[in-house]
Amino acid sequence: MPLVKNHAVRYGFSLLSDYDLHLFNEGNHNRLYEKLGAHTATVDGQRGTYFAVWAPDAYSVSVIGEFNAWNKASHPLRVPGGSGIWEGFIPELGPGTVYKYHVASRYQGYSMDKADPYAFENEVPPRTASIVWDLGYDWGDEGWMHSRQHHNRLSHPISIYEVHLGSWMRLWEDGNRWLTYRELAPKLAEYANRMGFTHVEFMPVMEHPFYGSWGYQVTGFFTPTSRYGTPQDFMYLVDHLHQQGVGMILDWVPSHFPNDAYGLAYFDGTHLYEHSDPRQGFHPEWKSHIFNFGRNEVRSFLLSSGLFWLNQYHADGLRVDAVASMLYLDYARTQGEWIPNKYGGNENLEAISFLQKLNADVYGSHPDVQTIAEESTAWPMVSKPTSVGGLGFGLKWDMGWMHDTLKYLSKDPIHRRFDHNQLTFRGLYMFTENYVLPLSHDEVVHGKGALIGRMPGDEWQQFANLRLLFGYQWAQPGKKLLFMGDEFGQKREWSHEEGLEWWVLQFPLHSGVQTWVRDLNHLYRSEPALYEREFDPGTFQWVDANDADCSVLSFLRRGHDEIIAVIGNFTPVVRHHHRIGVPEGGYWRELLNSDAASYGGSNQGNAGGVLAETVPAHGQPFSLDLTLPPLGILFLKPQR
Repeated sequence: MPLVKNHAVRYGFSLLSDYDLHLFNEGNHNRLYEKLGAHTATVDGQRGTYFAVWAPDAYSVSVIGEFNAWNKASHPLRVPGGSGIWEGFIPELGPGTVYKYHVASRYQGYSMDKADPYAFENEVPPRTASIVWDLGYDWGDEGWMHSRQHHNRLSHPISIYEVHLGSWMRLWEDGNRWLTYRELAPKLAEYANRMGFTHVEFMPVMEHPFYGSWGYQVTGFFTPTSRYGTPQDFMYLVDHLHQQGVGMILDWVPSHFPNDAYGLAYFDGTHLYEHSDPRQGFHPEWKSHIFNFGRNEVRSFLLSSGLFWLNQYHADGLRVDAVASMLYLDYARTQGEWIPNKYGGNENLEAISFLQKLNADVYGSHPDVQTIAEESTAWPMVSKPTSVGGLGFGLKWDMGWMHDTLKYLSKDPIHRRFDHNQLTFRGLYMFTENYVLPLSHDEVVHGKGALIGRMPGDEWQQFANLRLLFGYQWAQPGKKLLFMGDEFGQKREWSHEEGLEWWVLQFPLHSGVQTWVRDLNHLYRSEPALYEREFDPGTFQWVDANDADCSVLSFLRRGHDEIIAVIGNFTPVVRHHHRIGVPEGGYWRELLNSDAASYGGSNQGNAGGVLAETVPAHGQPFSLDLTLPPLGILFLKPQR
């Protein structure tokens, strides 16, 4: 780009109104990305770029880049009044301009070249500069956007496929490179549709410096990572998914940010975005900074980031990472390493208020999306409305179910009868929140191995246990989430540097479990009893929760008119003539059997169904005389 050092910064033009500043300063501005950052504009007939950045304790701020040979004295910004926002208009600069802000502080002689907190595009890491960018795109997903309240509502099936974009599929023949956003679009949409998933969830796509953080150490809160393409390329991916009927949920990380010098940390020579006291502002577990949720301007920044992905990229939901770390002042800290709130407790009152405000703003402007909390404790009313004191999320991950079930299934079946309560404990709380049942990336990393490797027994038993796990997950009330590769029993622990082991699908056990997950999804989407009243206690009824000696569970799922009976046998023993009580007579059809030969099973079952007998059992007027397959689960429905 030619030097434009002779084109002086022009002042007086601003995108910020007094009302914008008022909202920003009171913590209620949720569209700051339209005002701060770099925006192309025409001023007095001259085309150029307007820059605005918040740095209230800076002595000077200037725009530097290739256009002025990175000369910090060439293009200074000015701060009008007491807003703390430095701004100016530079003629002739347009999209593609690489830039940073040189920020000189009033304190201790601190100065640093900073990336733009509101940038729409960044250089490909490890380069760290921001890029002037326009977000124009000709969307083609009008049909989806018009009807997505149908796809995203809680009374409809939501089955989520969790994806890390850089390792879902790689091209070995081209140097093991990842796919671009545009290359991913047709492949991922076709696969999600074929497998029956209603939504994909992307691990954070926001720009991040360290690839091994998987995106959870964010530096670009308004920037999709440039590793896979441009903002418009990412829009194309979302657009294509929507046009193919697949929703898109984004991981979003407001809980912390990294300490890279060019980022938010110590932005203007002060702790602008983070708390100054490390007992509040430093995260000991992730070695990162914690946002000051009590500072109004920081709240506006984060609110704007959350709404940005819904407004500009048509996201169907935000899964908010590490909510527990936000809620508790003593999270990952020992006594003396944290500061109590004003009442002496460990609750982070400012973070609670922020999360409530976030959810109120999201649902206020986008009632057809969902927010999802990864909250790992028993914090009450996470998914209850803010009007009754809840945090206001639409859904919450059920981490307890995940831990209990995986712990139970990792045991040798001969010992499972002693821990039967690990399967049934969820019944005590399953309707206290709107739950997502997650088997996420966290379960297949950091030495835990692949999910299939945690199942006991020989190879056949491992795959039978895995099918049983998935069947139990899909049978339980709650939305579903499964991490990529688990659906076909990948044997290698997930690595962000490698693609999935797609080649194993040549083996029947792997292709069988993939077919099983596909059929579970299609059953879930086709049977209203499994989804339409998923968070209503009246839709679930134990038939027998106490058969620990046989390690058998049975329960009913009810819709408005439909009934489905689910029976799981958690031992490798075929159980003939096992009687299960049911509320109706007549023929009960076997909808799914995880032991079918097509899934890699031994084909034990009930020849497609069984006739109910007028033999009362388990408090029901009728009963089924069943053959329970080894390490198998059955779904049966009365044929009326």
